[in-house]
Amino acid sequence: MSAAQLYTKYTRVWIPDPDEVWRSAEIIKDYKVGDKSLQLKLEDETLYEYPIDLQGSELPFLRNPDILVGQNDLTALSYLHEPAVLHNLKVRFLESNHIYTYCGIVLVAINPYEQLPIYEQDVIYAYSGQNMGDMDPHIFAVAEEAYKQMARDEKNQSIIVSGESGAGKTVSAKYAMRFFATVGGSASETNIEAKVLASSPIMEAIGNAKTTRNDNSSRFGKYIQIGFDKRYHIIGANMRTYLLEKSRVVFQAEDERNYHIFYQLCASSSLPEFKDLGLTCAEDFFYTSQGGDTSIDGVDDADDFEKTRHAFTLLGVKESHQMTIFRIIAAILHLGNLKIQGERDGEVCSVSSEDEHLKNFCSLLGVEHSQMQHWLCHRKLVTTAETYVKSMSLHQVVNARNALAKHIYAQLFNWIVQHVNKALHTTVKQHSFIGVLDIYGFETFEVNSFEQFCINYANEKLQQQFNSHVFKLEQEEYMKEAIPWTLIDFYDNQPCIDLIEAKLGILDLLDEECKVPKGTDQNWAQKLYDRHAASQHFQKPRMSNTSFIVLHFADKVEYQSEGFLEKNRDTVYEEQINILKASKYQMVADLFQEEKDAVPTTAVPKRAPRINVRSAKPAFKAANKEHRKTVGHQFRNSLQLLMETLNATTPHYVRCIKPNDEKLPFKFDPKRAVQQLRACGVLETIRISAAGFPSRWSYTDFFNRYRVLMSKRDLSKNDKKQICQTLLEELIKDPDKFQFGRTKIFFRAGQVAYLEKLRADKFRAATIMIQKTVRGWLERTRFRRLRRATLTLQCYTRGHLARRLFEHLRRTRAAIILQKQYRMLRMRRAFLRVRSATLTIQAFARGMFVRRIYRQMLMEHKATILQRYARGWLARARFRRARAAAVVLQCHWRRLKARRQLQALRIEARSAQHLKKLNIGMENKVVQLQRKVDEQNKENKLLNEQLSMLTSAHSSEVEKLKKELQQYQQTQQGDGKQLLSLQEETERLQMELKRAHGEREVMEDSHSKERDLLKKRISDLEEENALLKQEKEELNSKILCQSEDEFARNTVEENMQMKKELEEERSRYQNLVKEYASLEQRYDNLRDEMSIFKQTPGHRRNPSNQSSLESDSNNPSICTSEIGDTEDVIQQVEEIGMEKAAMDMTLFLKLQKRVRELEVERKKLQAQLEKKEQESKKSQVIEIKTEVTSEHEDFAYNSLKRQELESENKKLKNELNELRKAIADHATQNNSANDVQDGYSLLLNQLKSANEELEVRKEEVLILRSQIMKAAQQKEMGKNMESISPSASWPNSDRHVDQEDAIEAYQGICETNRLLEAQLQEQRREHEEEMEALKNQVDFMQEELEKQQQAFLQTLQLSPEVQVEFGLQQEITRLTNENLDLKELLEKLEKNEKKLKKQLKIYMKKVHDFEASQTMVPVERRLHERNMQVAVQRKEKDFQGMLEYYKEDEPLLIRNLITELKPQAVSATVPCLPAYILYMCLRHADYINDDQKVHSLLTSTINGVKKVLKKHQDDFEMTSFWLANMCRLLHCLKQYSGEECFMTQNTAKQNEHCLKNFDLTEYRQVLGQLSIQIYQQLIKIARGILHPMIVSAVLENESIQGLSSVKTVGYRKYSSNAGDICYSLDEMIHELNTFHSIMCDQGLDPEIIQQVFKQLFYMINAITLNNLLLRKDVCSWSTGMQLRFNISQLEEWLRGKNLQQSGAAQTLEPLIQAAQLLQLKKKTWEDAEAICSLCTALTTHQIVKILNLYTPVNEFEERVTVAFIRDIQTQLQGRNDPTQLLLDFKHLFPVLFPFNPSAITMDSIHLPASLNLDFLNKV
Repeated sequence: MSAAQLYTKYTRVWIPDPDEVWRSAEIIKDYKVGDKSLQLKLEDETLYEYPIDLQGSELPFLRNPDILVGQNDLTALSYLHEPAVLHNLKVRFLESNHIYTYCGIVLVAINPYEQLPIYEQDVIYAYSGQNMGDMDPHIFAVAEEAYKQMARDEKNQSIIVSGESGAGKTVSAKYAMRFFATVGGSASETNIEAKVLASSPIMEAIGNAKTTRNDNSSRFGKYIQIGFDKRYHIIGANMRTYLLEKSRVVFQAEDERNYHIFYQLCASSSLPEFKDLGLTCAEDFFYTSQGGDTSIDGVDDADDFEKTRHAFTLLGVKESHQMTIFRIIAAILHLGNLKIQGERDGEVCSVSSEDEHLKNFCSLLGVEHSQMQHWLCHRKLVTTAETYVKSMSLHQVVNARNALAKHIYAQLFNWIVQHVNKALHTTVKQHSFIGVLDIYGFETFEVNSFEQFCINYANEKLQQQFNSHVFKLEQEEYMKEAIPWTLIDFYDNQPCIDLIEAKLGILDLLDEECKVPKGTDQNWAQKLYDRHAASQHFQKPRMSNTSFIVLHFADKVEYQSEGFLEKNRDTVYEEQINILKASKYQMVADLFQEEKDAVPTTAVPKRAPRINVRSAKPAFKAANKEHRKTVGHQFRNSLQLLMETLNATTPHYVRCIKPNDEKLPFKFDPKRAVQQLRACGVLETIRISAAGFPSRWSYTDFFNRYRVLMSKRDLSKNDKKQICQTLLEELIKDPDKFQFGRTKIFFRAGQVAYLEKLRADKFRAATIMIQKTVRGWLERTRFRRLRRATLTLQCYTRGHLARRLFEHLRRTRAAIILQKQYRMLRMRRAFLRVRSATLTIQAFARGMFVRRIYRQMLMEHKATILQRYARGWLARARFRRARAAAVVLQCHWRRLKARRQLQALRIEARSAQHLKKLNIGMENKVVQLQRKVDEQNKENKLLNEQLSMLTSAHSSEVEKLKKELQQYQQTQQGDGKQLLSLQEETERLQMELKRAHGEREVMEDSHSKERDLLKKRISDLEEENALLKQEKEELNSKILCQSEDEFARNTVEENMQMKKELEEERSRYQNLVKEYASLEQRYDNLRDEMSIFKQTPGHRRNPSNQSSLESDSNNPSICTSEIGDTEDVIQQVEEIGMEKAAMDMTLFLKLQKRVRELEVERKKLQAQLEKKEQESKKSQVIEIKTEVTSEHEDFAYNSLKRQELESENKKLKNELNELRKAIADHATQNNSANDVQDGYSLLLNQLKSANEELEVRKEEVLILRSQIMKAAQQKEMGKNMESISPSASWPNSDRHVDQEDAIEAYQGICETNRLLEAQLQEQRREHEEEMEALKNQVDFMQEELEKQQQAFLQTLQLSPEVQVEFGLQQEITRLTNENLDLKELLEKLEKNEKKLKKQLKIYMKKVHDFEASQTMVPVERRLHERNMQVAVQRKEKDFQGMLEYYKEDEPLLIRNLITELKPQAVSATVPCLPAYILYMCLRHADYINDDQKVHSLLTSTINGVKKVLKKHQDDFEMTSFWLANMCRLLHCLKQYSGEECFMTQNTAKQNEHCLKNFDLTEYRQVLGQLSIQIYQQLIKIARGILHPMIVSAVLENESIQGLSSVKTVGYRKYSSNAGDICYSLDEMIHELNTFHSIMCDQGLDPEIIQQVFKQLFYMINAITLNNLLLRKDVCSWSTGMQLRFNISQLEEWLRGKNLQQSGAAQTLEPLIQAAQLLQLKKKTWEDAEAICSLCTALTTHQIVKILNLYTPVNEFEERVTVAFIRDIQTQLQGRNDPTQLLLDFKHLFPVLFPFNPSAITMDSIHLPASLNLDFLNKV
């Protein structure tokens, strides 16, 4: 395109500006060819005329469209030139606060001088695994690209960090190393980053100094190699250093300082250990005070010195070596303060022997004082004939002293670097490495000397390597896309490099001049003028004969030749070095041993052993100075080695920019920035890119972006590539402006801007058309609306006027009628009011008089009543008090008597006589009873005699009483007269009573009237009281509500705080479980590696199953063993050692358990003895006296033996308690090794004695048991034998019977009696069992009947519809139970049938072999076998929910049920079937009280599950399956534990399945921890599946079609990464459906499923939001709309799966608010308030970051202004948000396993045959 087409009106251009470097302007008049000027308008609206020459070669640079400003990659700009680059960096840095920007393969890093939250651990994880360019530019992206290429290409990498002093090179290198330490191996495993960072304080102290540009400037370069193994984990590091600025030791410019270590040591000189150094403040020393101010604002040298010393200690530097280092540094300071006295005009010099600084120098270095004094001022000259000593001039002495100081410091620097490398060295073989080069950038000062020349020379070499690498990448890109390759002309700085390093170049001439005896800097400069005057890169200044100018690639620099020769020679005299070699301090002497005889100091410190820059020729003596290597020569060699290393690696470039010299945060100085951009090669990269095809678009992106420029006919085609070619050929006529590659379209500079202009014009024309049409329609609509409104208003106005007139007439007539009626009504009301008032006054007056009389009568009546009641009350009160006092006295007296009687009874009961009475034998009792009978007979006789006497006395008394009765009857007749008088008195009293009744009636009438009045008053008072109470209650309620509100608020806050603390505690606990699992996994991995490596045979490692489960063996409820195991345990204790034995309590728990078992056996034996005693008493009647006597003796012996055993057991318990106490004391006391040894020996002795004692007691128990069994057999035989009575009469007794026949008959009768008795006992036992079974059945039927009656009564109370429904439910329940019973019976019958068939086959095989022997089998044995079979059948029928197995079948059980089980094998059965089977096996072990079996089964189960999970670490289905089973097993252990809190929902049948003997609480905790580990593994697997899909599906997926056309161009990738797979949202939802269906099918608890999806949705939210916060290309309005739609799809999925209550939707709230933030308006203060009120789930940093990243996608959108972002920050100042920017997507919510009891009973579970568990027997 021609200039006339580009430079048109409204086009914006860049013009030079002296202050801002470049300034934007707008063309206000079209440019025509031949115009001498260009009419412009600046941004401040001023007009400006830009002059142009006639050739038109000086037209200003065109400005890129705003849509392209702010790109992540500078090469993506359409117009590539210096102002565009500078403006793009400025916009990103100031407006978006982005400090990183790509420039092709270069990362430009601008120092913000402010700590930014973009380097946390979560940011590292966000960039890990991402392709370079997918995320916003970052140092982590460069590090990830280097790490990825190292792993993919198997090639070493290098990251080259360069820049000016203070630009942030060291910080960038540190962050890159932190990334490698995190990604290549966690810090806890490698500690390489920690070690490198620990070396930073040391290297900064000895290698950094304050300069005019930086307070902590690195005055050396370093290259750190980070080594990796084959698994790309960090194994070690190595550091090389380059060009230490030694001259700073002896000279500092104004406002600069020496190296920090000097000032740190001076600041700490007051410490006691530094008293011998002779140091004072830094101002007192010449080497530290030349720059003026010796302090730095905000820096504490003493504190930094402590950090330096601590770092030395961390890196393993001995304390003695540290002190020697500080002595050497102090000696250098004293060396600088030597007073040199000149004589004979300075030709001869001397140093006073009394000089304190010389003494300190010699004493600190341990050298001879006199020799150092002499050789500081003299030198030795060696010729072919003789050797003589010559005095040096003052100038020479000063130079020699400074050279010695520099040499000592350089050697010390090398020694420290060597020790740092030793600390970072590793013995593991290095597979590859990544090098980080932190080297100085291009430098130019007012005075440039030898150091700046070397630095700029190094930058020339690095720039040449950089140019060639960029050129190579460009060439590879063109060849890959099959673009015709034409040679790009780029700047090659090889001529400048040749000028410096070629033959007879600057360095050669410098070395040659150094060899000349009388060589000077002026002579060398003159040789340069003569030799290189014609060179294009060399110039001679006009006003100087000692300076020269070199035209570097970045800028031209003027160097002062003064000092070049001296610095290049760096001469140190051999005599001085020999004195130092003879130092009495070994370390000082070792510093100079490598120098041999030639001592030119290398400027390159010692690096790795394989790159040691030293001369390969034999060393020469000091006199042959011409053969020594100069500093320039050494630096050139070391630089060559560095370039070879970099060329052998793949380089990555980081260019650090210093935005301003004031070190102010986010201030951009364009002049300084442009200067550094030119110096660091960024503009050269731009120039190379601009020379080719810098803009590159894929065909799809180009089609979507510019489809608006295509015709409908082109859009109808299917081939997008052909459509794009057709469009470009139509729009751009010059075919050289673009090229079509295989996958991309390549454009020349400016073509994309032209296309954007055409696109914007098209949109503008369409917009104008739309606006014209819409405005016309709006105006027509407005006119029609106005016309219609006018007609309506006229119509309503006329109607309103007519209605108003009619209303006036109607109101006038109505007013007249109202006046007439009102006047009449007013007069009538006045009359009625007067009459009513008169009547009222009369009524009230009459009533007042009557009430007055009534009140007087009422008061008199009330007074009488009150007196009566008061007197009665007083009398009753006196009576009650008297009666209560009497009752109290009686109670106290009776209680006293009862207590005395009780006390007497207690004394009597405790007395010895009473106990003797109770223990008197039966014989004494019989004698006493006989005596009592005799005494009673005597008493009866006496009582009979007394009775007869009383009878006679009674008869005489009766007669006497009869006589008295007769006399009384006679006297009673005289009393009749008195009775008549009494009757008259009674009548008189009755009359008075009647009169009193009349008076009472009158009083009652008056009382009733008064009572009515009182009731009325009381009711009034009660109403008033009620109102007052109501007011009081209202006030109290208000006060109570306020207090309750405060209390409720406090309670809610406390509850929230407690919940938060609980969640934090649970999270910490589960993190510990997670760490434990990782450590266990790491332990297993290490064990596997050790088994592979097969190290020394004697080394042993505990197996992996010895995990935390073995610590559970201390559980006293389940971990017991037989007494025979104690010796093995003792032996194990002896093997383990003293420390572990002191804390091992398992042995004592076993002994304690054994003691309890012995106690139980003792009680059983005692019960048997008592039973035998009772039986012996019954058999005493029929047995002879001798047998009774012998049995009594045996039982007495057994009783004594039992008592002895009891006493021994008590003794054994006491010894065990003492032993346990001693062990606890010795476990807590670890004072000395002798005490531990004594306690350990005491422990073993006591254990052995206890073991022997228990063995003896066991034998005694066995002997006692055998004796009891023998006695029982003898008694049973005696009971079966019946004695033959001699007096019995038998048939045929008269016949003579032979003695042998009689004995035989007697034996037959005895046998018959025994058989009959056995049959009777069997029948009795069966009868009792049948009765018991019938009784249980009757009880069960009664319970069922009661339940049915209750249900029937409840049913009757319900409505008919509910009754029908309830009846159906009852019937369904009954039928279900019957079906389950029938199914259970069927399963039992099937299993019984299988067993019978199996037995039948076995018998059929054996029938032929054992046919003969089978006939000899007794009948009793066959009966016994049949009985046994029947018994097995009965047990099979009555299944109790237990499974029995043999101990040797346990590995088979674990293998078939856990390790080799596939979830598909039990998919058609009851969910969590393995858990139920394991519990049934565990229940049987509990039933038989086998603690070893319980412990073994649970331990094997847990280890088996861990083994399966380790084998299937990436199998979601398997992990979910075992999570469900372990949770179910945990629920079963809770449900059947016997604890009431877990049994509330159990049925009676389930309560029968509870554990009886063991408490498995500790194993429940272990299973809970295992469940947490499985849950975390499940989340990890799901995260690994979903992680690659989330960004593509949620953030990039185009569910709404048509939004892709507004996407901008992305970063131009140079890496050869394969194309990533794009996932849609439907694919991710399909994965979520798969997860949900798997967990539901496997019976996982719904609460756990909800927690799983809450965690997964949090991960989706975190990953998506993190990518949104790190990607500028997706922060747009269209992305917000697309993102909100995708989130709604996820919310809809949650509702469809009924997971609303899981909290998963709430975890998406930050992402929802981020999407809304992208769509909201962002202009005014009101918009800022709306954003702040809406985005509550986002932090302030996140909101500001999104606003900074927001990018318009077309010309009609506007960027978010800086002022608006400041408003947002102002309104959000009150928030207390965390400073973290990104979310931790690996964060795990604490998982809860709520108790979920099962409704399935154990006896209803069927074992499928596919599990191969035939060895399990149902019990």
